[in-house]
Amino acid sequence: MSHDLFEAARAAMAKSYAPYSKFPVGAAIRADDGKIHVGANIENISFPQGWCAEPSAISAMIMAGGRRIEEIAVIAEKLPLCTPCGGCRQKIAEFASAETRIYLCDDLGVQKTVTMGELLPYAFETDLLR
Repeated sequence: MSHDLFEAARAAMAKSYAPYSKFPVGAAIRADDGKIHVGANIENISFPQGWCAEPSAISAMIMAGGRRIEEIAVIAEKLPLCTPCGGCRQKIAEFASAETRIYLCDDLGVQKTVTMGELLPYAFETDLLR
């Protein structure tokens, strides 16, 4: 992973809107066209209605014309290793392959690298619907 993906995730985290949990998270995706797309968690007083950072970044990627995730960096201010939650794992899997690299970061940089297949080994796949 190049340092720019980590820096983009960290900058996205700074834009988080987390007044209730005080748990800012940022994510940066490098799409198959090489472009970086970022997202941050955005909370709502009705907690289930908020957005996690990863789907925010996916939305930015889709709106910019991207379709595949090559790699993604995730950072949270209060955890040394913040893995995507279960729902986010499935959302990432929609646009990734089992080999897609996910970088778990803290404020100093990447602390652990995992693949999508390691995070969600039995993903519900769209091929099952065709």
